[in-house]
Amino acid sequence: MTMAPPPTEYQRGHSRSLFVLIAAALLHLLAISWLGGLLRFPGSHPPEDTAVIIATLTAPPPKPVIKAAPKPVRHKPRPPKPRPSPPPAIPLDMPPTLAASETTSTDIPDSESNSDDIATSAATETPVADPEQNSVRYNIDLPPSAELKYDVQKTPKEGAPMYGSGTISWHTDGSKYSVNGDFGVLFITALSFQSTGAIEDTGIAPELYSEKRFRKAETNTHFHRERNTISFSSSTLSYPRSGGEQDRASIIWQLAGIGRGDSGKFVAGASIDLFVAGTRNAETWQILVLGLEEIKVDGVSTQAWHLARAPRVGSYDQKLDIWLAPEQNWYPVRLRYTETNGDYLDMTLTSLNVSAVH
Repeated sequence: MTMAPPPTEYQRGHSRSLFVLIAAALLHLLAISWLGGLLRFPGSHPPEDTAVIIATLTAPPPKPVIKAAPKPVRHKPRPPKPRPSPPPAIPLDMPPTLAASETTSTDIPDSESNSDDIATSAATETPVADPEQNSVRYNIDLPPSAELKYDVQKTPKEGAPMYGSGTISWHTDGSKYSVNGDFGVLFITALSFQSTGAIEDTGIAPELYSEKRFRKAETNTHFHRERNTISFSSSTLSYPRSGGEQDRASIIWQLAGIGRGDSGKFVAGASIDLFVAGTRNAETWQILVLGLEEIKVDGVSTQAWHLARAPRVGSYDQKLDIWLAPEQNWYPVRLRYTETNGDYLDMTLTSLNVSAVH
């Protein structure tokens, strides 16, 4: 094997020059790369691809304004006002014949005791009467004197009916009049009454009304002609008297006189207003004309005008029904009193004796 000859001095110098040139060229390349940002150092992470996004920034839509619900105003609960107990179902102005409806026991209560106790709290005051209350004038033709007898039946809402009898004596001589009556149930005289006075152009003009109930003191209602006032023995109230006022007994006969003398007022749906005095106070009674009906009187059919007293709204007065028979001189052939609790008292004519009283 032939060995190569060692390099000469020239060759070694030429190699060193070539190495220097190559090294200088590499240094220039490195400088250019570094300046151009292409130089990557070992150990550095290559940059991730960067996406350039051009976006138009707009203001976000405003959030809806939600108003908070107003806090409920809490009121301190007021203590409930105590309700007054309703007054007992006792009428303010009970007609005289109502006493028989209250004879379930031997003690007959005073029909006006509650309402009149309230009224007497203003005893020193004189009630002012409505000037229009008696402005209506009727043609009056009172029926002839007679004695009327009735069968009485009291029917409670619960329980068995009770029976009794009653009598009304009516007398007039054309200038004066009198009405006497008594009623009873179970052989007990529950009520007796009397009305006396004059006959004027307005019809019946009471002067004195007396009433006596079982176990009660007698009361008197005075119609003063000279003073034109109405006063009571059991009350200090007084009312003006202007003509046309009635008492509990006379009102039925005043209605009969209107029927005989002014029958055109009796039309279904019409009303007749009369100022009526009781034993302690007075008020206007509204009498409604309901219509002409056929009823039986002692087994015989007859036509009769059905009238009804309409109590005030909210009052505890009883309802009063009256049947006046034109074929029998407009006498009251039937009476019925209905209480607010449903009890009712029915009185049917059984005997009529005209001109029996003189």
